[in-house]
Amino acid sequence: MMQFLRLFRPATAQRYTSYTTSTLRLHSVYISSRFYTTKNHDRLKGPVSAGPSTMQAIKNTIAENLGNNVLGSHSLAPEDQQFSLDQVPDLSGKVALVTGGSEGIGYGCTHTLLSHNVSKLFILSKSEDIATDAINAITQEMGKDKADRVEWVRCDLSDWEQTGKVAFKISEKTDRLDILINNAARGIMTYQLAKNGVDLHMAGNHMGHVVLTSHLLPLLKSTAEKGNTVRLVQLGSNAHEMAPKETKFENLDELNTDYGPNAQYARSKLAAILYARYLDRHLHSQYANILSNATHPGIVETRQSAVHIHEAYPLAGYAMSVGAVPFKKDQFEGCVSTIFAATKTDKSGEYICPPAVVEPGSDKANDVQLGEQLMDLTLKIVKEKTSSSSVEKGCPFRES
Repeated sequence: MMQFLRLFRPATAQRYTSYTTSTLRLHSVYISSRFYTTKNHDRLKGPVSAGPSTMQAIKNTIAENLGNNVLGSHSLAPEDQQFSLDQVPDLSGKVALVTGGSEGIGYGCTHTLLSHNVSKLFILSKSEDIATDAINAITQEMGKDKADRVEWVRCDLSDWEQTGKVAFKISEKTDRLDILINNAARGIMTYQLAKNGVDLHMAGNHMGHVVLTSHLLPLLKSTAEKGNTVRLVQLGSNAHEMAPKETKFENLDELNTDYGPNAQYARSKLAAILYARYLDRHLHSQYANILSNATHPGIVETRQSAVHIHEAYPLAGYAMSVGAVPFKKDQFEGCVSTIFAATKTDKSGEYICPPAVVEPGSDKANDVQLGEQLMDLTLKIVKEKTSSSSVEKGCPFRES
């Protein structure tokens, strides 16, 4: 609960406070200690654009992380960084894919895309029961026509061969893909290995999405070549700043080191932001109408924050699952920044927080070399764990 209370400390105090290891540091309430306001005191230098004022920085913190029941949080963001789901454009004719789109933030995305007339929507997830419940809810609320636009495909993102096959299957079912939201993720949970022997957080949260995106790339490119804007979104989190300080993405032994539930999750979210910016450098630079961004959802009421947190913290997790409930965003408030990135923005390479506030992220999240190292290691591990012929069909994998 102490971490949650830190939200309300002045931004100037946050600037000079270093985070110490605690029993429980929860990802969705984590607020960056970086103080973004800048001011140039050196008269020999040219003008430096200032960041938000101290008061606006505090308002942004509330907007980015808390539910609208707290001071109408989203309304506190600067006017030019406002966005609501009502502003989503008509999506008729467009095709979208949302991983984990049957619950939580993913369902918020699914519901919103269908509400604005997306023509076809693929949901990828592991649980057929949860997907069936979601489609039934769509049928009851929005009608059979909207529900019939949804196609659920079973996919365990930590199983890369299965993920590649799913991507090829989807490519055979549609001749376009305008929106790809890589949302599914393992939350703050204990260290485990996937069946392929790779840290489960990295195997699913990052590498699985890379395999999926890579195998879908020919479809994404062909959609862009027809003159359409294609938007790729990776779900990050402000928790990325809690990634282990020694993170270098050098080898599998490093990935398979148990740093604890928070750090394992945080590192995977750092990877999501680095991957979005990698795609911006290597893909958007070649296809100007393919936009790649990462987002932070805020504090959101999901199964991760209400149930799964207790797997890692049986008792302390109640600070999140119960104590934080009055302050959380619901699934629709929690999908706002992601929907902005998936339907509205015309920028690429950004880290977008609710409602549409662009933040720089941590130093590591802006480290180009670290991003290149991450993708080199991703290629190496995926090649080692799957058939190389499968990898070679995917891009933007490349060998250095």
